[in-house]
Amino acid sequence: MIRTVSALVTDDVTAFELGVVCEVFGIDRTEDGVPPFDFRICGPEAGVPVRLSVGGSIVPDHGLDGLLGADLVAVVPSWRRTGEALAPLDEAILSALRAAHASGATMLSLCSGAFILAEAGLLDGRPCTTHWRHAALLRTMFPVAEVNEDVLFVDDGDIVTSAGTAAGIDAALHLVRREIGSEAANAIARRMVVAPQRDGGQRQFIDHPVPECSDDMFAEVLDWMVEHLEEQQPVSRLAELAGMSPRTFARRFTAETGTTPIQWLAQQRILRARTLLESTDLDIDHVAHRCGFSSGTLLRHHFRRLVGVTPGEYRKTFALA
Repeated sequence: MIRTVSALVTDDVTAFELGVVCEVFGIDRTEDGVPPFDFRICGPEAGVPVRLSVGGSIVPDHGLDGLLGADLVAVVPSWRRTGEALAPLDEAILSALRAAHASGATMLSLCSGAFILAEAGLLDGRPCTTHWRHAALLRTMFPVAEVNEDVLFVDDGDIVTSAGTAAGIDAALHLVRREIGSEAANAIARRMVVAPQRDGGQRQFIDHPVPECSDDMFAEVLDWMVEHLEEQQPVSRLAELAGMSPRTFARRFTAETGTTPIQWLAQQRILRARTLLESTDLDIDHVAHRCGFSSGTLLRHHFRRLVGVTPGEYRKTFALA
């Protein structure tokens, strides 16, 4: 179980990925039922500013010794390009990463942070990923790493690597779900207004994060749809709730969410099915009806299409003890 999380930052650290780690692990969400984390930001030296990639700097409270004893070490990327390669890291940083891993820490890299793990030798012979734009360079620089650029993240047990930018959210929430449970992951995701379960180790699934609606009326309709997943929801009924014609509603819905009402509804039903498969022993037909599918066969069809595995296979992997 994750109790202590250390985030490694070095010069030119990327602000977004650091923000992801802080948002998932650094904020006290005990009021939402999430266990508290002992969260540390660690730099090469405690109290010495580290440059941000977009200007400015941050001052880490901990040095490299803060990595030791952590249950999870999050490697936040710093893109230090020198020509066509990356500038090497200080050996003290690499040694600290190796020591933390050897002492039992799970390692999480975000985006190009995989280069740092690879430079420390921690990706030798291991499946991994990084931003698709940098995958070829990672493969060239570290040929013994098994790079897969077609996934959101790779969970290889004690090493988890994520693809670019927002995929770091998916990987971090996946770790919360794996180590603490679905309820904690869902609580954090709800506060972040993102989908709680995009499992990227198999392929890039299409259940995109739920956007924040600029239109309060649409937000109310989306909430109603999620609360009534087990009911039939033809576009005509949704349009009536929104006070629009079906054609206008369908057009506005796509503009607000980036997808059609039918596709959005299918994604939410699959998310509900995944939660039920994880947390209950209901058979597939009962799961299907609880999610609004008319049969287990229809659930299996949509589940495999969107998730990439069958409901049974998913349950074997993610069912709670």
